[in-house]
Amino acid sequence: MTTPLTLTPGRRPDGTAQLTAVGEIDMSNAGVLADALRGTPGRVVLDLTRVEYLDSAALNVLFEHADRLEILAGALLAPVLAVSGIADLATVHTPT
Repeated sequence: MTTPLTLTPGRRPDGTAQLTAVGEIDMSNAGVLADALRGTPGRVVLDLTRVEYLDSAALNVLFEHADRLEILAGALLAPVLAVSGIADLATVHTPT
């Protein structure tokens, strides 16, 4: 069974690419995220504030692109990104 994930591409006011994810990212759909990131050149703001779950497949995708990601993460995912080490490789913003 495929886990629901919606990805919406866009642009920030400064022209930077933005990809907004909603739902869960796991081994059933991590390839969709990987394809979207591969298809978006340059720096990408990845908005994960409405993502409820990430598994190791999703983290692997983030590691592959960490050098060009700016991640927006909610309070639920912030500890996962910190413990996994993604926060050491990519810029991660969390709500204050």
